[in-house]
Amino acid sequence: MRYALNKAAWYTMAFLAAVVLNYFLPRLIPGNPVDTIVARMAQGGGSEGEARQQIYQTFLKEFGLDRPPLEQFLNYLGNLLRGDLGTSFGNYPAKVADLIAASLPWTVALQLPAILLGWILGNWLGVLAAYRGGWVDRWAFLGFLALSNIPYYCLAILLLYLFSVALPLFPSFGGYAPGTTPHLSLGFVLNVLHHYTLPFLSLVLVLIGGQAVGMRSMAIYELSADYVHYQRSLGVDDRRIVRSIFRNAMLPQITGLALAIGSLVGGALLTEVVFSYPGIGSLLFTAIRQNDYPLIQGITLLVTVAVLAANFIIDLTYGLIDPRVRAAQVGER
Repeated sequence: MRYALNKAAWYTMAFLAAVVLNYFLPRLIPGNPVDTIVARMAQGGGSEGEARQQIYQTFLKEFGLDRPPLEQFLNYLGNLLRGDLGTSFGNYPAKVADLIAASLPWTVALQLPAILLGWILGNWLGVLAAYRGGWVDRWAFLGFLALSNIPYYCLAILLLYLFSVALPLFPSFGGYAPGTTPHLSLGFVLNVLHHYTLPFLSLVLVLIGGQAVGMRSMAIYELSADYVHYQRSLGVDDRRIVRSIFRNAMLPQITGLALAIGSLVGGALLTEVVFSYPGIGSLLFTAIRQNDYPLIQGITLLVTVAVLAANFIIDLTYGLIDPRVRAAQVGER
C-alpha cells in the first residue's frame, strides 16, 4: 500500500503538470483559429467587408477567445472538472467528446493488440535467441537491433511503398474501402482487416525488435546463473529451462514495457497520419492544421491519461511480482 500511494502521488503531480501544459501548448501554434474559419468561409464565396468582421467577432465571442487569458484558463479548468471537453472550433458545433468517441475505437484496436503481441513475441524471441547462441543469436540480434531503431513512421512509409505501390497487395489509406458504409458483416470485417494490416505491422515489428533486444541481454545474463547450470546437469528439457530464464528476466522488461507504451502511442499517432487511418492520430493532425484548441486539448489529455494510467498499472504490477520491492517497503518501516 505504501508503494502504491507513493506512485499515485507522483503520477498525480505528473497529471496536474500535464493539464497545465495541455492548455498552453496548443496556443503556441502560430495563427488564430477564427482566422482559419473565416478564411475558409471566404474561399467558399462568403461575405465581404463589415459582414466578415461581424462574423469574426461573433466567433471570437462564441469560442470565448475575447476573454482575458486567465479567465479562459479558469473556464477550461471548470469545464474539465465537469467532464466537458468543449466544442470543436473546426467542426462547430460538434462536441469534442463525440469526435474523440468516433475515432478512439480505431486507435485502441490498432495499439492494444500491437502492445500485447509485440511484448510477448519480442520477449520470447529474445530468450530463444540468447539460449540458442551462435549464428542464430548473431543474425537475430542484428535483425532485432535494426527493427528497434527504425522510427514507426519510417517503417510505415517503407511498408506503404513496398506493399501498396511497388506490390499493390494492400490499400494505401483509410480504415475501410471508400464509399463503404460501416456495418456488421463478414465482408466489411475482412475489408477492415485488409486496411488494418500495414498500420499494425509498422507498430508491432518495431516493438518486437525493441523488446527482443532488451530480453536477449537479460537472458544472456541469466544463462550464467547457477540454477541454469544445475538444470542442465539434471538433463532438464530445454523448454523448461527457457521458461525459467523467461520468468527471471522478465522483471526489467516490465519497466521496458512502460517506456515502450509512451513511444508506441506517439508512433501510432504518426502511423495513422501516414495511412490516413481514421483514428485519434488523424483527428489530431486535422485539429493542429485548423488550430482547433479544444480538440487538440481533448486528444492530448486523453493520450496523457492513457499513458500515465498504463504506466501506473505496470508500476503496481512490478511491485506485486517483485519481492524485492515489498522487502524494501518493509525495511523502510
